Amino acid sequence: MIKKLVFAIFLFTSLNAQGQENLNFNKNKEITSPEISVDNSLTFRLMAPNAKKVELQGDLLGKSDPVAMTKQNDGLWSYTTSPLKPELYSYSFIVDGLKIRDANNVYQIRDVASVVNVVIVPGGKADNYLVKDVPHGTVSKRWYKSPGNEKDRRISVYTPPGYEDDKKKYPVFYLLHGMGGDEEAWLALGRTAQILDNLIAQGKATPMIVVMPNGNVAQAAAPGEDSKGQYKPTMQLPNTMDGKMEETFMDIIKFIEGNYRVKADHAHRAIAGLSMGGFHSLHISRFYPKTFDYVGLFSPAIMPFGKTTSPVYENFEVTLKNQFDKGLKLYWIGIGKTDFLYKSVADYRKKLDETGAKYIYSESEGGHTWSNWRDYLVLFTQQLFKKP
Repeated sequence: MIKKLVFAIFLFTSLNAQGQENLNFNKNKEITSPEISVDNSLTFRLMAPNAKKVELQGDLLGKSDPVAMTKQNDGLWSYTTSPLKPELYSYSFIVDGLKIRDANNVYQIRDVASVVNVVIVPGGKADNYLVKDVPHGTVSKRWYKSPGNEKDRRISVYTPPGYEDDKKKYPVFYLLHGMGGDEEAWLALGRTAQILDNLIAQGKATPMIVVMPNGNVAQAAAPGEDSKGQYKPTMQLPNTMDGKMEETFMDIIKFIEGNYRVKADHAHRAIAGLSMGGFHSLHISRFYPKTFDYVGLFSPAIMPFGKTTSPVYENFEVTLKNQFDKGLKLYWIGIGKTDFLYKSVADYRKKLDETGAKYIYSESEGGHTWSNWRDYLVLFTQQLFKKP
C-alpha cells in the first residue's frame, strides 16, 4: 500500500511538472511573439534551432511574398516590422517550406480552410475591435427550422447590451458573409460583437440585433458544428449563388421575428453583406421589395454564379427599379480601389445612375480584404435606424 502511495505521488509530481513545462512556466524559455513596441512595430519570434530557413507571411507586410527572419546563436529566429497602422493583422510562419502557427500566440482565426494567428495593433480604427470596459451584448448560436431547405440550420445572433433586462423591441440588421464563410465568419474575422459594443457605448450606433446566417444553404452549420462531422471546409458548395439562399431567406426572418423582441417592419430592418453576401443582399432586398429600408453592399458580386433557373434573378432591371421606387432610406456601396470586383461594381453603379437611383458610395484603398469589410461595417452601422 505504501509503495503504491509513493508511486502515485511520484506520478502526479512528474505529470504536474511536465504540464507546467508545457505551459511555459520556465521563464528562461518564455518567448513573447508578437511583441508590440511603442512605435507600433511588431517583433515576431520563433525558437527553431534546427531550421535552415524561417519566414514570416501575412497581411501586415503589405505584400503576399514572405520575408526572411534572422537566426540568433541560441536558435531563436526573429523579425521586426516597420511601424504599422492600427489594424487587426493575420500572419503565419514558414519553416523550411512548411507553414505553421506561432506557438507563442494563442490568438488564431479560421478563414475558410486556413488557420492564421492574429494580432491587433491598437489605436485609431483598431480600437473598435478591442474588448473594452463597456456594456456588452450577447452572442448566441441558435438552430432554426428552414422548411425551404428541409433542415434545421444554425445562425449567430448578437443582442445588444441590456436586451435581457428590458422589454423593448429592437431593429434588426441581417449581416451576410462571403464565399467560403459561414455563420461564424463575421464574429471571428469581422469583430462584429466588439464593434457593435463599442459603437453603441459611444452613442454612435443605435442598439440593434445583428443576425449572421450561414449563406451556404447546403450546410446546416459551420464545418464541424453539424451532423456531417469534421471535414475540410471548401470555398464553393452546392447551391452557391444559384437563388436558393434568396428564396429561403424568409425562413430566417420568420424565426427571428418569432423568437426575439423586434420591430417587425421594413423601417427597422437592414441587410448587408460582403462579396457573395453582398450579392445575396442585393438580390434578397430586390426580390422582397419593401422588406428592408437599409441595404449595404460590401465589395459585392453582382450577377449569378454559373447557370441558374431561379426566379430570383429574372426581370432584374424592372425589379431593381421597383425596389427603389418603393422607397429606401439607405442604399450603401463600398469597395476597394484594387478589388477584383471593382469594374463590375462600377458597371452596376452606372446602371443605378441611369435609372436615377439614389445611393451612397464609399471607395477605399486596398482590395478584397477583411480590413475593408470591417471598415464598411463601422461606417454602415452608424447610419442605421436613425431618427429624422
